[in-house]
Amino acid sequence: MDAVSAHARTLDEGNPFAARRGRFRLPDGVIYLDGNSLGVLPAAVPERMRQVVETQWGESLIRAWNEHDWIDLPQRVGDRIGALIGAAPGTVTAGDSTSINVFKMLAAALSLRPERKVILSDNGNFPTDLYVAQGLRDLLDKGHELKVVAPQEVEAALDDTVAVMMLTEVDYRTGRLHDMAGLTRKAHAVGALTLWDLAHSAGALPVDLGGAGADFAVGCGYKYLNGGPGAPAFLYVAPEHQPRIAAPLTGWMGHEAPFAFDLDYRPAPGVDKMRVGTPPILSLSALDAALDEFDGVDMAALRAQSVSLSELFIAEVERRCDGLELVSPRDHARRGSQVSFRFEHGYALMQALIDRGVIGDFRAPDVVRFGFTPLYLSHEDVLRACEILEDIVATRSWDQPRFHKRAKVT
Repeated sequence: MDAVSAHARTLDEGNPFAARRGRFRLPDGVIYLDGNSLGVLPAAVPERMRQVVETQWGESLIRAWNEHDWIDLPQRVGDRIGALIGAAPGTVTAGDSTSINVFKMLAAALSLRPERKVILSDNGNFPTDLYVAQGLRDLLDKGHELKVVAPQEVEAALDDTVAVMMLTEVDYRTGRLHDMAGLTRKAHAVGALTLWDLAHSAGALPVDLGGAGADFAVGCGYKYLNGGPGAPAFLYVAPEHQPRIAAPLTGWMGHEAPFAFDLDYRPAPGVDKMRVGTPPILSLSALDAALDEFDGVDMAALRAQSVSLSELFIAEVERRCDGLELVSPRDHARRGSQVSFRFEHGYALMQALIDRGVIGDFRAPDVVRFGFTPLYLSHEDVLRACEILEDIVATRSWDQPRFHKRAKVT
């Protein structure tokens, strides 16, 4: 055993999450470095789904809305997510997609600043957030402007024209981590509101929406929260805004009394007014079961383990692999739980890695991306992934026609 392997093994001996690995279904021979895109299946989810489908739906039928309290599942799941992101009970609800929730939160925020016309974002934001902002701007047709700057220029761009600062806390491509508390403070100093996308933060690192004074937030359930493909998203509304905001999509589940079947809309109190249609019980149940894996998890300890895994990965890739350029911040305090490298033939390289059992992903035009999820990843996994990557780069085994052929999903 060489010194690096011995070091990795020593680090794993002190891993506080080692026992949790067995609570996830990891295929044999796979090193999974893509939990930042789709989390691994928690072992408890299939049984929960069996119970919900066969017993709750199968036997209780429509009575399950009351007998199994389906109707309040969005709030229960929302509060569980809230505990991971520094949100007080009653400020988070789960449902819809991240994109729909961006629409709802951005529209609500703009209505609180009718005299201002600028939506400030950055070019590291996830494209769907920008698309939604563009669509809402055009729909409102009130002279709003979407101003997109470089991530490092956001603070300087904050002024008294900005209605909402809309940012993704962790850049999906590079892993760059925004200073939520600092930027929120700067935004409030000029009278702007904040909307944070936590898609690459929730379940990956400590988030403190309440402590940061964030106004609104959204996020998804299928990345680090392991809720499954297309899992419901969530949204957050700070307590002080809940009495003042208006829901832009006034669906029946956001009504004060949905089963009164009034012909006129009356908003529910609190964050519930941001609900729209019937909650997706099957997918919410899967997400609820997945959140069990965070019970008792210290997010600061999770973050420390994530940093240790990613620091080992960066050091070994740079030592072993010529031609790969680190595009993530080198300072771990400025980086989320992912590491990205630039490689001219990044797509083919990633396909070759996947073929060898190391699963990451690719983001155009040339970025290979690796996520670090301590609940089911070890330092020995990371080291083995680096060894495989080194061999692929050294032998140029990525340069085969089958690896260059683009699939629909990258």
